Amino acid sequence: MWRTGKAATGQGIDGPPAKKVMIRKRSTVPGVMINQYVEKLPEGKTTPDFIRKPTAMTVNEGKVAVFRAAVTGNPAPTVTWGRSKGNVTDPEKYQKKYDDTNEEYVLEIPNVSVDQADVYKCFATNEFGKAICTAAMKVIAGQGKEMDFRKMLKRTNVEKKKPPAKKEGDIDPQFWEVLLSADRKNYERICAEYGYTDFRFILKKISQMKKEREEEQAKYVKSISNPKPIEVKGDGTAKFEFDMELKDPNSNLFLFKDGEILNYGRDNDDSDNYMKYNLKQSGKNYMFSIKDIVPEDAGLYQVDVEDTNVFSTELKIPSGEFLVNIKEVKAEEGQDAIFECVLSNPLPSITWMGGDARLDSGGKYHISVSEDQLIHRLVVKGCEPGDKGVYKAIADSQSSSASLIVQGGSTTQGGSSGLDKTTQDQQAKLQKERGKMEDEKGARQKNASASGGADGGIAGDGMGDSSAGLGSGSASAMGDGSGEDGKGLGGMRSRGNGSGGDDRGLSGRVTDGTDTGLAGLSGSGDGGRRLDDEGLSGTRLDDDGLGGAGDGGAGLGGDASAVDGSGEDGPDGQGMQRVRAGLAVPETHKDPGVYFSSGLSDVHAIIGEAAEMFCKLSSGRSDGVWYKDGKKLKSTDRVKLTKDGVIHKLCIKNCQEADSGKYRFEADGRKTEAMLNVQDPPRFSSDDLSQFSEPVIVRAGETATFKMPFVGREPMKVQWYKEGEELLDDRNVTVEKAANQSRVLLRKCQRKDSGEIKVKIRNEFGTTEAISKLKVLDKPTPPQGPVDVVESTSNCIHFKWRPPKDDGGSPLTTYILERQQVGRNTWKKLGEIPGGDATYRDADVDLGRKYCYRIWAKSAEGVSEMMESDDIMAGAKAFPNAPAAPKVVSAFKNCITLQWLAPTNTGGTRISGYHLEKRKKGSNLWTPVNPVDEPIQEKRYAVTEVVAGTEYEFRVMAVNISGFGEPSAPSESVMARDPKKLPGKVMGLKVTDTTYNSLSLAWNKPKVDSGVQDEAKGYFVEIRPADSTEWVRCNINLITTTFFTVIGLRSMAMYWVRVIATNEGGEGEPQQLDNYILAMPPPVRPTFKNIKGTKLMLVRAGNSARVNINYEASPLPEVTWQKDGLPIPKRVTVTNAEGASQLLIPSSERSDTGVYAILVKNLVGQETLSIEIRVTDDPKSPGLMHLEENVPGTVTVSWAPSPDENLDDRLYYTVSKHDSVKRRWQTVAHRLFNNKFTVVNIMAGREYRFRVYANNDMGVSEPSESPTWATEKKKDKFVWNVPKSKSCNFQTPPKFLVPLKMHSAPEGYECYMSCAVTGNPAPRITWYHDSVSLSTDPDYHITNTCGVCSLLILRVGPKSSGEYKVMAENRLGRAESSTTLTVRDCDQDDGIHQLASYMKFDF
Repeated sequence: MWRTGKAATGQGIDGPPAKKVMIRKRSTVPGVMINQYVEKLPEGKTTPDFIRKPTAMTVNEGKVAVFRAAVTGNPAPTVTWGRSKGNVTDPEKYQKKYDDTNEEYVLEIPNVSVDQADVYKCFATNEFGKAICTAAMKVIAGQGKEMDFRKMLKRTNVEKKKPPAKKEGDIDPQFWEVLLSADRKNYERICAEYGYTDFRFILKKISQMKKEREEEQAKYVKSISNPKPIEVKGDGTAKFEFDMELKDPNSNLFLFKDGEILNYGRDNDDSDNYMKYNLKQSGKNYMFSIKDIVPEDAGLYQVDVEDTNVFSTELKIPSGEFLVNIKEVKAEEGQDAIFECVLSNPLPSITWMGGDARLDSGGKYHISVSEDQLIHRLVVKGCEPGDKGVYKAIADSQSSSASLIVQGGSTTQGGSSGLDKTTQDQQAKLQKERGKMEDEKGARQKNASASGGADGGIAGDGMGDSSAGLGSGSASAMGDGSGEDGKGLGGMRSRGNGSGGDDRGLSGRVTDGTDTGLAGLSGSGDGGRRLDDEGLSGTRLDDDGLGGAGDGGAGLGGDASAVDGSGEDGPDGQGMQRVRAGLAVPETHKDPGVYFSSGLSDVHAIIGEAAEMFCKLSSGRSDGVWYKDGKKLKSTDRVKLTKDGVIHKLCIKNCQEADSGKYRFEADGRKTEAMLNVQDPPRFSSDDLSQFSEPVIVRAGETATFKMPFVGREPMKVQWYKEGEELLDDRNVTVEKAANQSRVLLRKCQRKDSGEIKVKIRNEFGTTEAISKLKVLDKPTPPQGPVDVVESTSNCIHFKWRPPKDDGGSPLTTYILERQQVGRNTWKKLGEIPGGDATYRDADVDLGRKYCYRIWAKSAEGVSEMMESDDIMAGAKAFPNAPAAPKVVSAFKNCITLQWLAPTNTGGTRISGYHLEKRKKGSNLWTPVNPVDEPIQEKRYAVTEVVAGTEYEFRVMAVNISGFGEPSAPSESVMARDPKKLPGKVMGLKVTDTTYNSLSLAWNKPKVDSGVQDEAKGYFVEIRPADSTEWVRCNINLITTTFFTVIGLRSMAMYWVRVIATNEGGEGEPQQLDNYILAMPPPVRPTFKNIKGTKLMLVRAGNSARVNINYEASPLPEVTWQKDGLPIPKRVTVTNAEGASQLLIPSSERSDTGVYAILVKNLVGQETLSIEIRVTDDPKSPGLMHLEENVPGTVTVSWAPSPDENLDDRLYYTVSKHDSVKRRWQTVAHRLFNNKFTVVNIMAGREYRFRVYANNDMGVSEPSESPTWATEKKKDKFVWNVPKSKSCNFQTPPKFLVPLKMHSAPEGYECYMSCAVTGNPAPRITWYHDSVSLSTDPDYHITNTCGVCSLLILRVGPKSSGEYKVMAENRLGRAESSTTLTVRDCDQDDGIHQLASYMKFDF
């Protein structure tokens, strides 16, 4: 929970009550934000919250969309609905309901249109707070079946499983996914973001994972390269891309966010549908884009080909906004221009854009960031005319833009040095929110009457005749800073025609350059003031550090403070008058004269209609002048200029396109501007629309025509729809479009073509549509079977059927019936009966004969096909079905009362009564309760023939004219005895165990007292929170044991507990514990868990340091961290949770080195654990080396110390030696803490080199290398006679090392022969079959690899048998090897194998 603002006095338009704070809380439901209006909630009261929030949806145009929400809160909250780009007040388009059954608030949109696609909001409000949540609705415009089906096939896939949850101590799986797709140069940054410092392990692990990933990707992907991580663009979109070549271009691509599959569109689709996620493919390049970035879009995005991941990237959207935007800069040619902005949260870097090009630091541009990463600056060096244009600063999803104007004059910068002060004030504001709440309230109440108070934390004396301080404006201020050369922060005065403070709270250019600083005023010169929805106009610092307002401007958070309290609304929609807190200072401001209470607003008008623009001045003394595009306007018959007191109006009748433009109103040096945009959207005349709305009625096979005239600016797109599906030209559909009308012809209409016909016309200004109905008349469909027999007796057959499924568009007039006696060939006409009665009674029948009936439906359009019944016998017996099992109403020792329900099927005749039977439990013998000839008329009966203490079961049968039906299922067993007495209270109720969310109970059975209280059959456990009056039952089903565990309790909450015994007689009196129970485990002294390896932590400077400590303690302890016995610095973050505490240093420095101690203390005791954190970095190399020989045979090596020696007390040195004989480096000294070492055993005549390394806990530095050291050695002359060498001849003739072997192969198979031959020079190999060379025969494959010669016969045939010979020859000789191939018949082989199997031989 965190605070976001605080109101002093007054009432906001849509804000909290007066004198109440604004506390923002997180809901347990993701995506819900709660604003609490009071610091402390009264007992039993809660702020509103959502149990179920509305869900985002995508619907087809013309369908029904329903948002549902369930809320909670005490008192019950009021629920309202809204949308971002409009309202939901039209009852025809938006229907608001409350579902009593599900206790849900419902917003229903009956007929969704494209312009209703928006983000919808739901507000739940009571006197203690407001809960807000949003849900987006996307509307898919109508399109052809083929395209929908193709997309449906493409998107159909099983939703991807989410990655496994991270176990304690494991590395986050999302970290590996991001690292796998990242460039190697970004590894260190990603590791720092996730807090991992073991780079060697990570590099080793990521190499292994990449190999595994590449093996998986090889199934579908040929290559993947040039991955670019996701990046937020200036237009509010995020994009990422990579190059990929697929093995199968038709492979499916899937996009996931945090494991959930996303639907995305393609940029080459022809549809106009809005898709948040899009793919643009250009050759091998795949670029995914995300539109309209919001904080909820943050997460891990993955691209899969089929079931294999190919790319992962993480989108991070830190919460932040521009406190001070960049401003327009006017600079002289050849001088520098500076753009500056202030952010609400620190960011290491932002993106600067010049036009559409990204700007990088260096050369023409210099980009810098303040030390606290809040102020960002762009310097354009040596301005030239080509540098003018729009410059933009982009911080994640937020952006700010301003223009650069190159002209004559002095160097001007869009921001000032006052930005540094604004940053300090922002930090001061964040710190002030942590304390001194009561003191600030008292100060505000004491000084509420002061019209201009001193700033609550920052103020200063200006230079001149007035004090200047942050936050002073020209209308209301603690000091207007109007001294001639006043340079206080704020309090700036814009003189002449300068542009004073604007809508974002930062001063722009000053004409004389005498006043500088961060101005919180609107300007008093001709530059006027400008108000927008940013809520930062006229910013001044009050007791909150930021907020307040200048002349009519809204401060941060939307609080506006003007002379008359009429400031514009800020982003929170709050335009309350603000009373300053602080020391009372008399009013020193001057009368501002005439100013605008309400300025002009942009107006959109339709061509041919009227348009009106108006503004409101503070006084009616001024007349003012109207301008259009810089030209003065005069009142005419069509353009009326009127004044009504302080309101000035401009009315234009019969607007034309030429009326579009910028309109300005000026009065006494003040001005306001707005745009009039005259549009020409598609429109229908009321007569044409009324005529089109009338249904078109045609008969089947005829042609239906719909025509609709329209007007509007071309080009216009005309689309016709039938029941939501677009009509395209085909054999039976023709769509025609002319300049001012469109027509659709539907040929050979069928009954199924009936439905809604809609025409939709759109152009650049909007969309309109008209709806009509098509009704196709046809003959009715056949009556629906089966034919049900109502009654069948000896002289009558009464049966019924169902009407046709479709009456053909005309009401049924009659049914036509015919009858045939089974066994005869003739049909007898029975006549016609009215169409509203689907039943017939045939009284002309003979007992025992069967009849068949035909039935036709008739209407004005014709006669349907016939429906034929099954054979029906006159007088056939039909028995009723079994009733439901009897229920026991009451039981006594001499009487048991039962009741039951009638059977669902009576057999076609009336039920004449019921027959009841009984049996003892465990017996198979049923005995009648009532005489067989005296059936029971009611569905209830009291059985008196029972024996006390005996258990019985009962069943019942229905009786009709045919006889007894099937018996019902037996009833539950019931004992003939008087009702039981209620049980007594349970005994010995006690608590056996408690935790933070559960408690365990045990008790003894209640006493049994004959005639007073009977034995308990089971128990119910109930609890009641201490802040509630209602008991809640913990078990729905009866428990028979005498112990129970209650779960789902709130930690540290108080509960009352009771147990109720029950039996067949009912529930006894509850037994309650004497005292309430606290949901917490038994007291436990704090102890630390898993502390091995946590005594020392090495951290590289610049990386994050994270210490996680787990402990056990009850009750919840107080956790305190210290560094070297002192409180930890403010830059160190501590996060505490139940059973764990984490210390985080975001970006460690060497000064963070020390011993950090954690103290865990509760009522039982305390425990302390110390961890040493050592922040260091790779050591720098030692300095220059010096070699000196003080003693023969030794060399003294000395060197300049490493620059890190004074920073790291654990730094030491290592010396290595290299001589010219051994030619390897040898360590001669290790762990030296001085800068000198003497190396011994230096031999004359050898050259030596030395290296010195600096070492610390992090690693080893690069070496410092000495010059070569050498001493001369006198040597005797040595003579060596080299013996004469004899030449060797290694040439040999060919020789077979492995000769050919005998082969026997079956016909039709392959045969492989090989041998090994040697010789120098390498012999030439030739194969022969029966003395015929095989070198050119394609039926043989010959190879010779390193002397191994092989011959492969591709298919053995009868001609393949014979002698095979291989010949090897070189210039020294020749060698041969031969063998014989025998070809076997396949049948012979089968016989041999069978014989071998029989004789158990193995071949």
